[in-house]
Amino acid sequence: MLTPAFDLSQDPDFLTIAIRVPYARVSEFDVYFEGSDFKFYAKPYFLRLTLPGRILENGSEQGSYDADKGIFTIRLPKETPGQHFEGLNMLTALLAPRKSRTAKPLVEEIDASEIPEEVVDDEEFDWEIEQTPYEEVSESALNPQCHYGFGNLRSGVFQRLQDELNDVIDIKNPDFTPAAERRQKRLAAELAKFDPDHYLADFFEDEAIEQILKYNPWWTDKYSKMKAFLEKSQEEENHAALVSFSEEEKYQLRKFVNKSYLLDKKACRQVYYSLIDILLAYCYETRVTEGEKNVESAWNIRKLSPTLCWFETWTNVHEIMVSFGRRVLCYPLYRHFKLVMKACSDTIKILQLGKSAVLKCLLDIHKIFQENDPAYILNDLYISDYCVWIQKVRSKKLAALAEALKEVSLTKAQLGLELEELEAAALLVQEEETALKAAHSVSGQQTLCSSSEASDSEDSDSTVSSGNEDSDSDSEQDELKDSSSETVNSLQGPFLEESSALLIVDGGVCRNTAVQESDASQGKPLASSQPLGVSGPLIEELEEQLKTTVQVSEPKGTTAVNHSNMQERDGRQTPND
Repeated sequence: MLTPAFDLSQDPDFLTIAIRVPYARVSEFDVYFEGSDFKFYAKPYFLRLTLPGRILENGSEQGSYDADKGIFTIRLPKETPGQHFEGLNMLTALLAPRKSRTAKPLVEEIDASEIPEEVVDDEEFDWEIEQTPYEEVSESALNPQCHYGFGNLRSGVFQRLQDELNDVIDIKNPDFTPAAERRQKRLAAELAKFDPDHYLADFFEDEAIEQILKYNPWWTDKYSKMKAFLEKSQEEENHAALVSFSEEEKYQLRKFVNKSYLLDKKACRQVYYSLIDILLAYCYETRVTEGEKNVESAWNIRKLSPTLCWFETWTNVHEIMVSFGRRVLCYPLYRHFKLVMKACSDTIKILQLGKSAVLKCLLDIHKIFQENDPAYILNDLYISDYCVWIQKVRSKKLAALAEALKEVSLTKAQLGLELEELEAAALLVQEEETALKAAHSVSGQQTLCSSSEASDSEDSDSTVSSGNEDSDSDSEQDELKDSSSETVNSLQGPFLEESSALLIVDGGVCRNTAVQESDASQGKPLASSQPLGVSGPLIEELEEQLKTTVQVSEPKGTTAVNHSNMQERDGRQTPND
């Protein structure tokens, strides 16, 4: 027989059950309901429900069938009009048979002769199934403290699945590692994994962190609506229907096997504490991926939850928050203390929304682990049992758990990673670097200013000196020109006269030419030629003038030379006289 897909809804007077039975023989179907029992049969489908309230048959019940969709819709009157049926979306719990209330022991040993015949299972067994012999381990070889899983009800699992679980959990040999040793190893592993550089990088460059903090997951809107409903009415049914399940999630619920859990007070407390730990990891993962799951989602959830990767047990809510905060700052991509506090706030909202919201989160985790090859084993150890167990939990318990989590105050110093010291040292280094850069920039500007001033002064000095040099050189050149011109003028006349006189001495015919050139150079008219006969007295007079002129005008060396020359000339002239 197949269990069909179904959905329940209600109004103040009626309970509506929609049953999807495609390809069923609708000509042959049966419906039975009485009190809190409901049964439906249409070959090959069979559905049996235990309702949270009572219904009755009074002639107002209705039924219809949509052939296109293959859905039966049955409306049944409530025995007490106006009564609210809680937990209509907890499909796995509705599939459970009605409990038998008895004072007899839950487990009782009886003789084989007392077993009724109808209890004996005569179903034929398939002998062709491949079997592996199981080597039984003596009880003395197992440590009785090494339990794990939902409610710490499992042990000995890893003896057969050690190879498969090495990639799922961080603890080695969990069957032989007590809880205290697990915690010591976990703390040591977290300290070894903590990277100060990674933490400081996310602390100072937090643009991506701020973007993640602005994201609003699906429970944010539901929580706001619940708050608005509570302001208008105190009735829980007004916000219980805020969280709905998709068809895929309903299919997941129908696939679970309903069962009861025998948990003592200590185990029950562990279940609630571990639920907080798992939800914290899920809230972090949902926020950093903004609701878009990826291949790292399964790794993030199980890595951030010590319950899933270290089989950790808890004694209070505060140590759960400390452990979660440490792991957020050691393992994932985004490591920031604000993400720790934001995940805590998200978990509080989910718990306050009630068990429907918690179940929706657990179903999502179950799906993520089921699609991941090694992580699916965690569904068998924890998540599947949580999905069944949460449907029977009272919402008041979850609200009290949310209040306990809200009262927890977590600081960076409590994480034991010296975060405040790291931040203070980093800020000090940053301030020193800023001051150093400022000093370098100021000195650089001063150097540029001084160099520019020096260059300007040099340019002005060079300009002034060049001007002075130009003026000096000009004056010197003028003086040299004047002196040279005076010297030339002072020497020009006697030399010309001397040359004319010498030419007269050597030959009188050339005197007129020399005198004419001298006169022409001075711009004077040419003198008339004199007779050559009268030359004796004139030569003597010219000789005396030449001697006097040469001695006064020329330098010493030149004077000596000229004087010697004069003597030679006198010597040559003496015989002529």
